[in-house]
Amino acid sequence: MSLLTENELLEYQGIARILHNVLFNDPTPELLQSFIEHDVAQSWPEFSASAQESNGRELLSSYLKLWTADKQQALKLDYAQLFYGPGEPNAVPWGSVYLSERQLLNDKTTLALKAFYQEQGISFELDTNQPVDHIGLFFAVLDQMFSLWAQTEDSETIERSCIVLLQQHLLPWSGRCLALINEHAKTDFYRAIALLTQAFLDQLIVRLNMLPMTTRLYR
Repeated sequence: MSLLTENELLEYQGIARILHNVLFNDPTPELLQSFIEHDVAQSWPEFSASAQESNGRELLSSYLKLWTADKQQALKLDYAQLFYGPGEPNAVPWGSVYLSERQLLNDKTTLALKAFYQEQGISFELDTNQPVDHIGLFFAVLDQMFSLWAQTEDSETIERSCIVLLQQHLLPWSGRCLALINEHAKTDFYRAIALLTQAFLDQLIVRLNMLPMTTRLYR
């Protein structure tokens, strides 16, 4: 029997797609307008009654209510400083930087993730030479996995792959990255996304009966 219902899978797929777009791409006026038109803040699933999740929903709601096009530049600058610089990014989005003693890109944990993706037949067509352990790309893969899971009757293989992706490759470092986003974000939009992303991952841990792996972090 599948660990997740079809409704849960479709809901999780939708959230994963949103998080991929928000964390991997520069914010655009079209993205923010889409959030407003689809009332994303109010329709965001309530996974728990935690103060963290409630705060995230409130921050997102208030930001979107007050958003105007003249705030776009500040939002783009916030995204850039969090993830790319100039200078040292405040919340580096690549897993190997957290997991590598020398805080290197494309280190052995990235190679292990590449091997996992190759084994699963997962590939990316990216406009830039982007390391595959970018936090936003994980949610693109989860989007695909949840879609496939919802369409297959024999879900054991895809369940196992999803758990491996989360437990071994994302969850060991994602909490630190999201905490840094929340700490350093200059806009309530990215503070909200950090809190809601963590709540989503916490929900997956519970629903997939996972025991998060602990590992030493170097950032």
